[in-house]
Amino acid sequence: MPVPLPKGVEATLNGAVLAVKGPKGRLELVVHEQVEAKLEDNVLKFAPRTQEQQAIALAGTIRALANNMVNGVSTGFEKKLELVGVGYRAQAQGKNLNLTLGFSHPVVFAVPEGITIETPSQTEIIVRGCDRQVVGEVAAKIRAYRPPEPYKGKGVRYSDERVVRKEAKKK
Repeated sequence: MPVPLPKGVEATLNGAVLAVKGPKGRLELVVHEQVEAKLEDNVLKFAPRTQEQQAIALAGTIRALANNMVNGVSTGFEKKLELVGVGYRAQAQGKNLNLTLGFSHPVVFAVPEGITIETPSQTEIIVRGCDRQVVGEVAAKIRAYRPPEPYKGKGVRYSDERVVRKEAKKK
């Protein structure tokens, strides 16, 4: 399947390096040697160089990564997190995210380059960026500070996550 480039998105292919530039940023990807990449008429095409199973699988993977790059530089990606628990709060300050998660100390998370974090309310965190993998990784690191526990459901969770609750111990 070809990857069409929307308006405002430019792609360049220098040897094995695919660079995509758009309004949200610039991303690069090294194309595997078993995959042949072509740029024709604002359309990226990927094909395996051999008919081996690994080359065919890599062609699909590289195509999906390139599609995510094109979507990222044109529209961007975002993950929403919710804080559930009494006294759990989040506050974005510059390049840091201050979290109060019931520990004896506040947690300060340093935001990496290319990622923006917003806190519309004290219990909501929105992670935005053009690289899908980095956005997911940052959201997972924030969630890892206090994952949702199964008895009361307290912790940091994704907005679309469903926490399966357990029944408390009975006498």
